Amino acid sequence: MLGINKDILFLIIDELKDDRKSLYSCLLVNRIWCEMTVPILWKILGRYTLTENAKFMLFDVILSHLPEESKDILKNQGIDIFSEEYKRPLFNYISFWRYLDLFLLESMIVSKRDINKSDIAIIRKEVLNLFVNANTKFVYIDIPEHFYYQLHSISGSEQCFSKLECLHCDDKTNQNILKGLARICKSIRKLKFYIMQYDNSDNSGIVKLIEAQKNLNEVYFVCFTNKRNESYRKTLEETLIKNADTIKYLRIGWNPTTKILSHLVNLISLDISVSLSIVTNWSNLERVSLPFLKILRAQLVPSKILTSLIENTKGHLTEISILYEGDDNRRLIQAIYQNCPNLIYLKLLFNNNNILELEELLTKCQYLSGLVIFTDELNEPDWNDLFEILAKSSPIGLFRFKFSSIWSLKLLESLKLLFDNWKGRHPILLQTIPIDKYYTNIEAELQLQLQKQTEDLIKIYKMKGIIKKYDTDLNEAIFEEFEWIQKKSVAYLMGS
Repeated sequence: MLGINKDILFLIIDELKDDRKSLYSCLLVNRIWCEMTVPILWKILGRYTLTENAKFMLFDVILSHLPEESKDILKNQGIDIFSEEYKRPLFNYISFWRYLDLFLLESMIVSKRDINKSDIAIIRKEVLNLFVNANTKFVYIDIPEHFYYQLHSISGSEQCFSKLECLHCDDKTNQNILKGLARICKSIRKLKFYIMQYDNSDNSGIVKLIEAQKNLNEVYFVCFTNKRNESYRKTLEETLIKNADTIKYLRIGWNPTTKILSHLVNLISLDISVSLSIVTNWSNLERVSLPFLKILRAQLVPSKILTSLIENTKGHLTEISILYEGDDNRRLIQAIYQNCPNLIYLKLLFNNNNILELEELLTKCQYLSGLVIFTDELNEPDWNDLFEILAKSSPIGLFRFKFSSIWSLKLLESLKLLFDNWKGRHPILLQTIPIDKYYTNIEAELQLQLQKQTEDLIKIYKMKGIIKKYDTDLNEAIFEEFEWIQKKSVAYLMGS
């Protein structure tokens, strides 16, 4: 094992990049293994969340890389933040970084003990000069809001950012920074742009950045405000149209103001998440054809519009997630089982008006593997009928369920019916998502009783082999939408 070919060893260790415990073990084998592991361990550092203790320790490591010239500049300004514990490391860890999270760097500087606010700008400049140079090659950058330092003006920035593949920023980012990056970066594949302000007007920088890309593949416009400047949105959409041939993944947080989707015919994934249901004009989504679409996610988009969209796909849809309460979606469900034979994951509203369509859907969509059922608070389905249909008609590969509902004794009794009828099938992966949030003290006490009864019921059917795993996902914050096994949170590196 110790004499293994270095190229093979690198491929093996690279496969472990998301398994930090194994990577740490590789560090300890011998010098060669250590030299092969360190670059992989450090290049992914910006991808994970750090504990506060890890931030302090990591920042000391960063400071230990500063050249003597930078240390002298800081010391001459009366800034003494260097720990005697950290001498210059054996490895140039900074050169291995590929994920530059400027928010992380900023938080480490600000949280550093005994730093005056007036010194932050001086420290930031020296730290950025350390990271941005001709010897570093970043593929990812996350620019925090109100960040004004002109990255493109730092010596070596052209080589540093020339291979950039992913960029996160927002409408509070200084537009001159984005214009500067537009002159340097031509290979961005994934862009995530957060829209925070309701009165935004200047998007000249993000527009130039989008126009400069040669292979823009994924675009996510995430909105955090209900009031949005229409001309601002229109300009963004028109700019994306110029990249229509390469864009395959799109998320927008508003009702399209142009015929943008008619141009993005190569889309594989579409996510339209509108935060208000008062939109009345959906004409720009009518008669849109997306022949290669595999993933469709929509929030507060009328079912009539989505029905038309699904009918104009070519049978490639494998994942559908639709959230719209109070909408009669029977025709939508029919469109799904008539046009989506390869469907694997589905999230949809079910109630007594459409429950009969569920049986037909389960019969026609034989590849269905995961089902998320959420309910209208005022029009819950008859759970006995729904669970009877699931037990009788679910295809053999469907055993992953999520149920979003107001919990009651009646629902618990219906769950028991489902479990009793599930004997002989693959054990269930189950999650529940309570939608009841605001209670008086008496009602809260009742909920605790229901929770205890649910846990007791689950234990019984786990012992019988009917249930493999059960979780409660409050507000859908722990698990991804179509994820039934919780991913471990990673407090990555040092002190985690």
